[in-house]
Amino acid sequence: MEQKTEIDNEKLVKEFGANLVSTLKDLPDFYTFKTGVLFSHRDFNKFFSALKKGEKCAILSGVNASGSLHLGHKAVFDTNLFFQKKYNIPVFIPISDDESYVAGKVESQEEALKNSMQLAKELLAYGFDPKKTYFIIDQVYTNIYNLAIKLSKKVNLSEIKASYGYKNEENIGLHFYPAVQSAHILFPQVKHGIKNVLVPIGPDEDAHIRISRDIASRLEYNKPAILHSLFLPGIDNKKMSKSKNNAIFLNDSEKEIKAKINKSFSGGQKSLEEHRKKGGNPDVDVAFLYLKYLFLSEKESKAIEEKYRSGDLTTAEMKALFQKHVLKFIKQFQSNLKKISDKDLEKTILKNE
Repeated sequence: MEQKTEIDNEKLVKEFGANLVSTLKDLPDFYTFKTGVLFSHRDFNKFFSALKKGEKCAILSGVNASGSLHLGHKAVFDTNLFFQKKYNIPVFIPISDDESYVAGKVESQEEALKNSMQLAKELLAYGFDPKKTYFIIDQVYTNIYNLAIKLSKKVNLSEIKASYGYKNEENIGLHFYPAVQSAHILFPQVKHGIKNVLVPIGPDEDAHIRISRDIASRLEYNKPAILHSLFLPGIDNKKMSKSKNNAIFLNDSEKEIKAKINKSFSGGQKSLEEHRKKGGNPDVDVAFLYLKYLFLSEKESKAIEEKYRSGDLTTAEMKALFQKHVLKFIKQFQSNLKKISDKDLEKTILKNE
């Protein structure tokens, strides 16, 4: 029970030089802002002010083409969906098929493209409006490379190495990809004239944003606003990784989900008797962390936290509650996915002019 989560979000904030969301007085009325799962930001206050004034705004939020959506994506895409529905704004979603390939996350470009198409379907099933959602898949929308070439002149190799830690031995695709990612991030502004753009991301993607914000200022574009979500741990309380199979994917079967939750890291004691006496530690309990940040209201999470600390709520009961919420969410998603056709997808993927 003494184990700490491997990921220190506060340390990441200090390294990024970002600001805490909790210090902002004016925030949207949505759970991701209330639970604290959206942890830090850059210029979100400026974006939100412009949004409320009715200025042209957009969301840009990408996903890697190495596999399917998982629970770790939930906070970011719930936030994106909230803004689209509440404020009727477009959402641009780059699916990084090329980065997946050059980074060795997939074996071939064909696999990356196939994954990208499936991810686009999954995101439509998630609830995004096909009339206001635009997927940027680089093997399809190859014009993105023209913009990347333009932007690449505004950043040098030393900056890329300093931001990403790349070494000379790594392939040049990795060294060039930040220009492509910056093209994604600045696309709504450069191609559609939308100056107020919000990019919700995980903290591990912040290097892309730092580069794109630097490029934006050098070309006299508006800097994109940023929201960082918390790093939620995998079911083993370590950083989520497809290779470790420690994430709950939205295409997992009910049997797989139950098995993963049952073996998830807990903050409980070694025996029921000891747990009743000493209580559990919700701070490292994976089931509780997901319930707190993704599924329960603040009032609900505080109630079960108190019961867990006192020993009134057992580890088995905590996992059962987590399982209930996860299965409800994923079953609805999988039902929606069955209704998404190739025709639905065709309308949403950007193509060369």
